Amino acid sequence: MSSKLYCIASFKPRPGREEAVFKALQALEPNTHREDGCLQYTVTRHIDHPNAPGTSYPIVFHEVWASRELFEAHCNRREIQAFFATHVEAPDGDIEEANVCVYTDEPIDYDAPRG
Repeated sequence: MSSKLYCIASFKPRPGREEAVFKALQALEPNTHREDGCLQYTVTRHIDHPNAPGTSYPIVFHEVWASRELFEAHCNRREIQAFFATHVEAPDGDIEEANVCVYTDEPIDYDAPRG
């Protein structure tokens, strides 16, 4: 198994602000790609497809980090903190809702002692 951390960050823009949110998120990519431990950092836009009829927020970041510590360092960068303060937390921000979740590829109790 690995120490990788996977993050899915989903965003629901306020009506009429989808393009502004997508561009603001794209602007985060170049600096993030230069960070230690960034293995993948890609903003995507939901599209309709007959083989994938599920629902989702319109904009989703797919992130893979080499470790939890490096992901946390990313989250604490001024640029990332400023994005959330301006676009998510501010009452007049462009984002109505955000959902950021992290995942592991390690099974439960993968390193538990064998009895």
